[in-house]
Amino acid sequence: MPGRAERLDRGAPGASQLSDARAAAETAARASYGRLLAFVAARTRDVAAAEDALAEAFAAALTRWPATGVPDNPEAWLLTAARRRLANLWRHDAVIAAAEPALRLAADEAEAHLPDFPDERLKLLFVCAHPAIDAGVRTPLMLQTVLGLDAARIAAAYREAPATVGQRLVRAKAKLKLARIRFAVPDADALPERLTAVLDAIYAAYTLDWGDGGPLAHEALFLARLVATLLRGESEAQGLAALLLFSASREAARRDGGRFVPLGEQDCTRWNGAMVAEAEAHLLAAVTAVPGRYGLEAAIQSAHAWRARSGTTPWRAVLGLYDRLVAVVPTVGAAVARAATLAEVEGPAAALAALDAIEGADFQPWWAVRADLLARIGADAGPAYARAITLTRDPAVAAYLRNRAGGAGLGQRETKMTAIHYKIVEHDGGWTYKLGDVFADTFRTHDEAMAAARIVAQEQQLGGETVPISWQDADGQWHEETAQGDDRPIADVSDG
Repeated sequence: MPGRAERLDRGAPGASQLSDARAAAETAARASYGRLLAFVAARTRDVAAAEDALAEAFAAALTRWPATGVPDNPEAWLLTAARRRLANLWRHDAVIAAAEPALRLAADEAEAHLPDFPDERLKLLFVCAHPAIDAGVRTPLMLQTVLGLDAARIAAAYREAPATVGQRLVRAKAKLKLARIRFAVPDADALPERLTAVLDAIYAAYTLDWGDGGPLAHEALFLARLVATLLRGESEAQGLAALLLFSASREAARRDGGRFVPLGEQDCTRWNGAMVAEAEAHLLAAVTAVPGRYGLEAAIQSAHAWRARSGTTPWRAVLGLYDRLVAVVPTVGAAVARAATLAEVEGPAAALAALDAIEGADFQPWWAVRADLLARIGADAGPAYARAITLTRDPAVAAYLRNRAGGAGLGQRETKMTAIHYKIVEHDGGWTYKLGDVFADTFRTHDEAMAAARIVAQEQQLGGETVPISWQDADGQWHEETAQGDDRPIADVSDG
């Protein structure tokens, strides 16, 4: 609804008016897109059609607002425009037998003048995480529908082609329409399972982009806060909000001039005190019931935050919390983190024994923790550091591990021609490059394994020295070539 501004004849819009209109539309999109879409989609049960109608409403705003002025209530204007667009579509589509959606839209027209409208985003989140929707597309669906992220941004976070992600989203929305999934918060019996799906999807979005506090991590934190606000009585919703806030509070301390700084080495004066306080408030609400996974993980991060007040970390308390966490969710990540904590309580030898009981051949933190523990007892940590670096995708983390390897004496050995000797061998039906007794990923062809070995050999050279790569031909003869080091790291996300 346009309001007073639309009645003014301003003539041709100038640059300032265009800028003001665009800024107002962008503000409305960022602040209210999810609310607008959820409100319209809840009444049509057609997310794709609601998205199209809302997109046309924003396009109309960019055309009209520069000439008429920004309306008093931009969100209400956009909502009215979107609903009218949908009503027109249904009115002219003879194949649509049911008039219920159009009738609901018409009935809602009288409400458009209100400054506020019902917040249906929680219902939309539950729709996106419905059991009928494939688990792998739930997080992207939430990011697009509730936050308005386009397929290209989501695809970049997942390292997938935009067309592939776009097709998955289109299929998911078509399934929502065909299944006519009810827009509602589940009843008490179904809520725990359905809420877990919502929280897991939000957590997955955060972990995709958390290392440098990227935009996707910020959007996931927004969703976690939203769910915690709308479901104040759900302990795990409070736990997830607390967990992500603790992590986000350390964003500034996690990098120092681009250099990765792990949690135990961070300057806690750089932690965001307001976020820590907000996290503690959510955690307090979470532990009023028996804490679940997110409540326990948040409690662990709260214990780490204690260092900012006392100067020390209560490791025995952290270990006890990890014991409870592993009992609730026996994941490899939780078990590895528990082993690392055990080293602070009972020493590195006990931690190594615990780590050896965990299957973590392709899990980067397993190798990083193992390398650190071996170095602490004076054993050869070289192969473990090499494997950890190979599995790391974050350049800053790779550089940190190389520095640790150098401190353990590995760096000096790496600069010698005879120290790192990659062998290309047959393994698990394919080919692999091998450093000592450590196997890397298996490749389909000998050439692919050779190419990977060259890259890793180059990237692991601290001093730009050459490194030998051996390979065996069809007659069983070994051949050797060299690769020149150039200090380029491989990326990954590692906790800190």
